[in-house]
Formats: sequence, structure tokens, C-alpha cells
Amino acid sequence: SKTTRRLWKHEDIEEFKVPDSRFDPPEGVHTPFQYFKMLFTDEMIEHIAYHTNLYSKLRIFLAILLYVGVFTFPLLEDYWHQESRFNIIADIMLRKRFPLLRRYIHFCDNQHINESPDRFYKIRPLFEMLCQQCLLIPSTFKHSVDEVMVAYKGTMAGTLRQYIANKPVKWGFKLLCHASSSGLIHDLMLYQVISTFFNVAFTQQDQMLPLRANVLTTLCQTIKHPELSVVFFDSFFTSFDLIQSLYSSLGVRCIGTVRPNRTGGAPLMADKDLVKQGRGASDYRSAEGVIAVKWLNNKCVNLLSNASGIMPLSTVRQWSKESKAKTSIPCPSLIPAYNEHMGGIDLSDMLVHLYKTPAKSRRWYLPLFGYIIDLCLTNSWLVYKKDCHLLKQKPMSLKKFRLAVMCKGHTPRPSRPKPQPDVRYDNMGHWPLHCDSGVNATFVQRVCQGGDVRNVMFFCVSIQTKDAL
Repeated sequence: SKTTRRLWKHEDIEEFKVPDSRFDPPEGVHTPFQYFKMLFTDEMIEHIAYHTNLYSKLRIFLAILLYVGVFTFPLLEDYWHQESRFNIIADIMLRKRFPLLRRYIHFCDNQHINESPDRFYKIRPLFEMLCQQCLLIPSTFKHSVDEVMVAYKGTMAGTLRQYIANKPVKWGFKLLCHASSSGLIHDLMLYQVISTFFNVAFTQQDQMLPLRANVLTTLCQTIKHPELSVVFFDSFFTSFDLIQSLYSSLGVRCIGTVRPNRTGGAPLMADKDLVKQGRGASDYRSAEGVIAVKWLNNKCVNLLSNASGIMPLSTVRQWSKESKAKTSIPCPSLIPAYNEHMGGIDLSDMLVHLYKTPAKSRRWYLPLFGYIIDLCLTNSWLVYKKDCHLLKQKPMSLKKFRLAVMCKGHTPRPSRPKPQPDVRYDNMGHWPLHCDSGVNATFVQRVCQGGDVRNVMFFCVSIQTKDAL
């Protein structure tokens, strides 16, 4: 901070050895649907069905959403139009029923809304269930924290809709996620400005930190072995005080890019002087177990770390305009570590957008529901892929995995079996006759096009005549 004077030295720090993550191979690879149900549980389906009161059609509705994420049409109605009919979807649900379900689907009881400052109350129960399941996934000792944007350009959400200029999705809901370098999301928070931490109790030390730093202190509390872990984050979060606070309270070590005014007053070389030394030059200072590094690539990059420092020197492959080819550039050891483990959330975001569930609607919480479905699929596919790797099996692609979940989630109703040939061709008139339940009859359930079930009693005149003879 600006008010604290520190004794900075031109010394490196000792590198923290992160233990290797070892996972025992499973007994076998499960089906895609079983992996998906690990995250999108029956409890979540029952919760949605309870507040929507349409349990019988909910599984079919979810199956259609999985299919629509792979085979995209301009309009949802196109899947039922005669010219562009998509039989797999159109045969399992009527055209008018699907938008009706989208209209009335709910995730909480609107009649029991209290004065809670939670502005995501309409989707909060489902997110809490998702976080509980994501925390059960085994993780490595290297984590990253970053922002995720869920696209939404409507005006019904008020100030919950955020704008971030340097993101591919600029308008939408901001989520703060904690992930591993493989792309597995382990925890996430819904950002709602001041009331983001309405249900979090901070210590007196954490209350002195800014809002962005409280994101790290909250997400890092769910790390299972913090004293063995390293967390990577970008310049939006990093500060000298934050790195010291995380280490003193949780034992977590950090590496992150930092803005020049948050280095804690480190007397690093000016940018213009570092440029004179050429590409790959660096300068560093350390104080209180934290090292501040400035490294020149195409431009100067500042980093703070208490997990890794300068030595041993490494190299990175970068494009050179002069030679018009990739060349090796010397760099401190924390640069390749940051590049390798910081991209987990970006990888998850890329996989989510490969086959994205369409959720364009006036109801602002439906895009978040679509993200929950896509994240469950992405996380479950990554767990499935890891299990296949441990058992040395070839995994299926994310597209085939998604379709396999859909096929298992909806089992078509079996068709009515044909009668035996000797009955079909016995030249007897098998005429059905409506009757009461008092006689020996067949109980039949008829389902009309509207979905209502009607019970009808029939018996066969020919069979009754044969029995009488």
C-alpha cells in the first residue's frame, strides 16, 4: 500500500514446490448420462419440477435443450415447421408445449420472497446445488480465479447486467469462478456489486480489503488443501496486500499479473530503461516474502508472487516481427507457470460456447439456467475424459457426449406390439366393445394430444365368444 514503507531488496525468493496431483484410476468408465447426473442431480430436477408443477414433461424439456445446443436453427419454431421439421425434437413434444414450459419454468417460490438483499433469488437455489456438486470433484493443487460473462442484453435485470470491454461477451451477468488448469470449475459466485457477499462473514482483516480482493478470500476458502496450493489470477484482483492476506489467513500462495500502482511500492526499473535492454529483459525486487517482477515482451508486464521467482530461468516461444518466425525469449520461471495454469476458466468458457443452450427470453434468469446446463455438461465431460485417460481409453467428443446424455435422458415410449400371427389371421372379427370395470376387460390409458390421460375399459367380443364356446 502507499502508506506502508517496505525494505525492498534485489533478491530472489525460494520456489515453492507444488506436489503432484495423483488420481487413482476408476473401476470403469461410466455412461455420459451418469457423469452428467453427478452434477445435474435428481434433486435439482425435483426442485425445478416442484416450483414448475410439470414434472412429467421436464425431462423431455431438458433433453430438447441439449439437442438444440448442438443443432441450431434461427428460431425455436423452426424445429416444428413442416419445411424444416426436426423429427427427433418434434416427435417428443408438441410445438406449443415447449414455449409454454419455457414460459412457466421456475426455480424458487415467488410467494415467499423476503427482504433479502440477494438479487439473484430467482436462480440462487439452483446455483447453490450446482456449487455443492462441483466442490465434490477432485482437484489439483494449482487453481485459477477469473471472471465469466453469461450473455444477456436485455433490460429486465437492471444493474445485474454488467459491461466488460475486453471480454468476448461484453454485456451480460458476471460470474466469478475458481477452476483448475484442466478447465474444471470447482466454485463460482454471482456478482451483484455491493450485495455480492450478503451471506459471507468476513474477518476484520478481510473487511479492510477492497471488494475485488474479497472475491479471492471467499473462493479460496473452498480449496481443500490451501497450504499445498497455488492460485493464479490476473491484474484485476492482484495487490501486495491481497497476497499477504491470503498467505497469512489460509496459507495459499499466489502468482498474478499486477498493475504498476499495486506492487506495494516496489522500486522497479522504468519501462523506457527496460526497453533499452531488449526483449526478454527483466527486473525484480523482493520484500516480506513477496517478489515483484517486471518483464519485457512486446511491452512490459508486472507480476507479484510468493510461490515462484526468477530462477531457474526459462524461455517462451514468441513471434518475432524481425525474423518473421517464433523465437525463444528468456524469462523468469514464474512466467511459464502463469501461462500454463491461468487459462483454466478460459478453457471452460470456450467449451461452454461450443454447443451453447439457447436462452433468449424476456425472463432474465433463463440465460443463467442455460449456463448451468452447459457447465454441467462441460464439467462432466472433463471428468469423463480424465477417467478415460487413466484407463487408457479413447474418449468421445463433447458433441457425442452431449447427444448421448440427451438420448439417455429421454427414452421414447415403446410402441404397441403387434398381435400374434395366428390371432391376426384367424378370420375372426376382433371388435372392441366399451364396458364397465365389472367385466373381464382390458384397462387402457389413452393419452390425448394435449397430454391428458384418460382411462378407458375395453374387451374383445371375439375372445369372449371363444371363451363361451
